Amino acid sequence: MPDYHHGARVTEINEGTRPIRTISTAVIGLAATAPNASPGVAARAVINGLATAGNLTYTAAQVGITGNNIRVTHLHPGEPSTAINISVLEKHITVTLATDADGELLSTADEVASAIDADNAASALVNVTVAGDGQGIASTAQGVRLAGGVDEPFPLNEPVLITNIYTAIGQAGAGGTLRNALRAIVEETKAVVVLVRVAEGSDAEATTANVIGGVDQATGKKTGIQAFTAAETKFGVKPRIFGAPDLDTQAVTAALAGIAQQLRGFVYAFAHGCETKEQARMYRENFGQREVMIIWPNWQAFDVDAEETRPLPAVAKALGHRARLDNEVGWHKTLSNVPVNGVTGITKDVSWDLQDPNTDAGYLNEADVTTLIRKEGFRFWGSRTCSADPLFAFESYTRTAQVLADTIAEAHLWAIDKPMHPSLARDIIEGVNAKFRELKRGGYILGGSAWFDAEINTPEVLKSGKLYIDYDYTPVPPLENLMFQQRITDQYLVDFADRVAA
Repeated sequence: MPDYHHGARVTEINEGTRPIRTISTAVIGLAATAPNASPGVAARAVINGLATAGNLTYTAAQVGITGNNIRVTHLHPGEPSTAINISVLEKHITVTLATDADGELLSTADEVASAIDADNAASALVNVTVAGDGQGIASTAQGVRLAGGVDEPFPLNEPVLITNIYTAIGQAGAGGTLRNALRAIVEETKAVVVLVRVAEGSDAEATTANVIGGVDQATGKKTGIQAFTAAETKFGVKPRIFGAPDLDTQAVTAALAGIAQQLRGFVYAFAHGCETKEQARMYRENFGQREVMIIWPNWQAFDVDAEETRPLPAVAKALGHRARLDNEVGWHKTLSNVPVNGVTGITKDVSWDLQDPNTDAGYLNEADVTTLIRKEGFRFWGSRTCSADPLFAFESYTRTAQVLADTIAEAHLWAIDKPMHPSLARDIIEGVNAKFRELKRGGYILGGSAWFDAEINTPEVLKSGKLYIDYDYTPVPPLENLMFQQRITDQYLVDFADRVAA
């Protein structure tokens, strides 16, 4: 800025705290199969020949809306004695038709189709079919554009954002796990779902491999549940509630736990293959991650397609139930003890008593397994994770830690690379403390505070461009064990006579 100016100037000083917005938590990450899901539609166009047998139908080689941009032109060369020629410029195919010595068109529909097939660039864009015997003379037509292409709703190994679950149910088709999972979710809430559809394998092991996925060596794209990590870049939303109903083998759950750790999400998984509560208790010992909750047994529900009552994966219901609680109550409320919708029973007999710990439910809960009960409706019963660290024994403790970490970090993009004056550090601290006060008032945490620690923020650390801001918080514990102390006493008899006289 020059020193001299004859006039007035305004310098904007954009200092002060910024509001911190809590991250979205009710986004479901669902892995499922749907072998009969709606296919995509390839774009097409017809160029009518000079005779019926000269009609040509061009269909995009790739299914989806990208084919709608392909153009095909049949061109008269304007000269006699020319050969047929194919040229391709980006997505525009030009077919220069052959002529005889008198300049009349010679190219038949079959000859045009053969020329297209023989041209690598053209055949990569379109496939051609001919009407009748294909001996009719092809006509000229300017700028025919392929149309009607529709993308496949659930391409394999691609994260897909579902914002209308009812539409997705209609596209899921019969068979596989997707249709039932979406139905279970929407009975609880109209959640946003990031879906990764995987192929059914030749056997259970092959299907498990497809679900876990990896990286396609040819394309470098992530497959299976690994594709969840691309969702935020692709859609601007990050899945936080993970599950693979009916597909969650031990290996799948272990892999999902790793994805949840990357994305700060939470996994709901079934005690796969367990027929008894004892087996379910031992199955839980396979996991030590705070991001995992094991559930056993499954629900029963009426299947409108089969027209009978069938088992319904408890995990599918947990995904929708969790999203519903996030929206209606908050992420600080555990899955437990809230009636679920759309279920009619439990696949195993699970004994439960509110006052007696010596029941099947008490046995499972003690082992950190969430179970299912019927009391004034059907409910999940249990709030504990598989965490090896007691600090994160409860589902709400883990999710509070995740939400705060992402909320506070993501809210401070604005501060990165700003000149590091003391006022910047003060603004960050004041903004975080304001957010903690808001969360405390809302009942999401019991309290929290941020501060600047001069001991760790030495001149050398600050000089290197680093700034440490410390904060602590107290999550809201669930009331898991309510204990009343009942006493018998004579003290209310002392003034008995006086009260009678009164």
